[in-house]
Amino acid sequence: MTGHCKLWSNAMTHYDISTIADLVDGRLEWPQLKAMMSNFKDPDRFDKYIAVLQERVPWDDQILLPLGPHLFIVRKADGSIVTKSRSGYEFGDYRQNWKLKARIRVRDTEASLQELYPAMMHCTPGWMELREYIDPLDGTLLEVEAVPPGYPIVHSFQPDLETFYREWLGREL
Repeated sequence: MTGHCKLWSNAMTHYDISTIADLVDGRLEWPQLKAMMSNFKDPDRFDKYIAVLQERVPWDDQILLPLGPHLFIVRKADGSIVTKSRSGYEFGDYRQNWKLKARIRVRDTEASLQELYPAMMHCTPGWMELREYIDPLDGTLLEVEAVPPGYPIVHSFQPDLETFYREWLGREL
């Protein structure tokens, strides 16, 4: 560790797992939240975050990376790495577009858009549609896209897990 990094590492704040759980749940007061965002991150914060998430899912597969509040990349007992929802639905290999296996609701009419927005406050259906990607097991909303009609279903995030773990977390996947 260089002198510069060592100097800054001494300034890091460390938070316990219950504080990280409060962060995930949105229960922190603004001054504490602002301090957490402004300070250097404690080196084990990602591990604490994963531990909080792991406690809250009904399955034992190891969470490698959260993709959203209800969607994760996990390592199964057989070593395969898949995208999995909180309900336990497996969308398949994490490098494949999970959205293609979700239930999809397309809001592309005045009536369907007015279920969410007042009249004159939503998009023009001929120009844009809302796509809601829904968990096939429990109906949880996993992601929403606002796209032009006919736009392809794009895999919006495909992380390089090996590099993330090796170069950012300092360990092998």
